[in-house]
Amino acid sequence: MANQKPTACVIGAGIGGIAAALRLAAKGYHVSVFEKSDAPGGKMSQHTSKGYRFDMGPSLLTLPHLLDDLFELFGKKREDYLNLQSLPVTCNYFFSDGSNLRAWSNFADFRKELEDKGFNTVAVEQYLEKQAFRYNLTADFFLFNTIHKLSSLISEAGRKSLKALHRLDVLLTMHRRNKKSFGNSNLVQLFDRYATYNGSNPYKAPATLNMIAHLEHNTGAYLPQGGMYEIVLALLKLAKEAEIQFLYNTEVTGLVTKGREVTGVRTNDYIYPASIVISNVDVTLFYRDILPREHRFKKLMRRERSSSALIFYWGMKLNTSLDVHNIFFSKDYKAEFDGLFKTKTLANDLTVYVYISSKVNPADAPTGSENWFVMVNAPENIGQNWDFETDKARHIILEKLNEALNLNIDSYIETETIVTPLDIEHRTGSVNGSLYGHSSNSPLAAFMRHPNFSRQYKNLYFTGGSVHPGGGIPLCLASAKIVDSLTQ
Repeated sequence: MANQKPTACVIGAGIGGIAAALRLAAKGYHVSVFEKSDAPGGKMSQHTSKGYRFDMGPSLLTLPHLLDDLFELFGKKREDYLNLQSLPVTCNYFFSDGSNLRAWSNFADFRKELEDKGFNTVAVEQYLEKQAFRYNLTADFFLFNTIHKLSSLISEAGRKSLKALHRLDVLLTMHRRNKKSFGNSNLVQLFDRYATYNGSNPYKAPATLNMIAHLEHNTGAYLPQGGMYEIVLALLKLAKEAEIQFLYNTEVTGLVTKGREVTGVRTNDYIYPASIVISNVDVTLFYRDILPREHRFKKLMRRERSSSALIFYWGMKLNTSLDVHNIFFSKDYKAEFDGLFKTKTLANDLTVYVYISSKVNPADAPTGSENWFVMVNAPENIGQNWDFETDKARHIILEKLNEALNLNIDSYIETETIVTPLDIEHRTGSVNGSLYGHSSNSPLAAFMRHPNFSRQYKNLYFTGGSVHPGGGIPLCLASAKIVDSLTQ
């Protein structure tokens, strides 16, 4: 018994939960992952219909070295499990004035595109240099470390970042900074859009978040061969080799505690002993359903939640000149965000995102066809009539795409699946369908996110997009890395 491995229970098989499970297994823990659905991945799932395959959630990867780290823990190479393709164009932008701009990954190509389209190349270059500086100055502290412990605040990385707060654009909003940088140019809207990467509002979120643009423009955008779900499958293969146990269709209904320790997790059928517990579910749901704490739940519900999404998965019987990632901007961006965060309804003009993975993974669609992931940002679910909102959005989307592409889009749709914020809430456990937990619409938002550890129980930890450092694949992987640093 003296040589028996300590046990770790991970609640939720989303990307943060799988990454945390791998890190604990590498430390010598016997790890079990509990997943209430019948497959891993959480928001990073996939859907197939009539020969079309769709990534249902995240559609872009940045900071791939965070994936490499997980394989290196076991002396393996990511390339033997997962092939990543660097995209030559990160996004193709269509503006309401009829102009368009391709954001090339190679900056020399991007500079030429900017020059050809009449944009201020010097302003863009200086802007991206500043965002790179801010990221490199603060990432070690704000993204890859807990910021909720005094020891972190007084660490070298903490002191370095806190001393530089005046250089992080905390007091300006993203939109104000972008307006100062680019005047009345369409580039303001282009860079404002990065607020949506964590479900926030560029007219309220601090300009610090403009550093998100650095990740895409300076470090590169990637797509796995076979689609985004290949990330889940690759990590799952590594996890099985590490003898991590996955229990699907198994919902954790509560925790067993003793004093300041969690001693096990409870399901409908059994209590599983645990030396350590990591929750990868929405932290608000956690305090509502798994470890009920009414005061914490109410406190979390009072905070502004992030936006959600309304997504149409269309199997399209046509070939277009679109890129993998395409954005068709609305004319009034502010009205969109007022709808998302004030009235909680869709605006009368919407920015439309179209992701077509078959452009680089031809097997994702039948020959002569394309798989369109068509998304608009949507407010959190507070009981809206989603049938009405969906019909409204579909009409706006078709009208916008028909005009921009000179096509009758509806006539090419062979298969259609629709996901609303209500569906996201039911399928993923994201409270109110908010994709990133809480918004980042205040200068103190980073410090207000739930920490990666429990202050009540010394062996309870948290990963995923609803806790520090935030949502999206890289930050979920970062949350697992932070938990790794906090555990023995």
